[in-house]
Amino acid sequence: MKVRPSNAMSAVAGVIIGTMVACGTVGAPVPPETVGVTPTIERQKKLEALDEKQREAAAAAESARSQSEPISQGDIDLPPLQPVGTR
Repeated sequence: MKVRPSNAMSAVAGVIIGTMVACGTVGAPVPPETVGVTPTIERQKKLEALDEKQREAAAAAESARSQSEPISQGDIDLPPLQPVGTR
């Protein structure tokens, strides 16, 4: 059984400690204008306004489509009923 010299042990320990210390520095710094409650609320308000515009556009398109399509008042031929499962 070989025993490592103390230099090898200290080098391994140095690598492990260096890795642990370096783990806290990942990525580029974040500007403070994009972090916090106020920017989050502003982003949510913008998203809600965009969603509202999309809903209004969809409702307008739906109403235009429903006005152009006549509603039939007659009988509709349906396919025969098929059993879903058997026993």
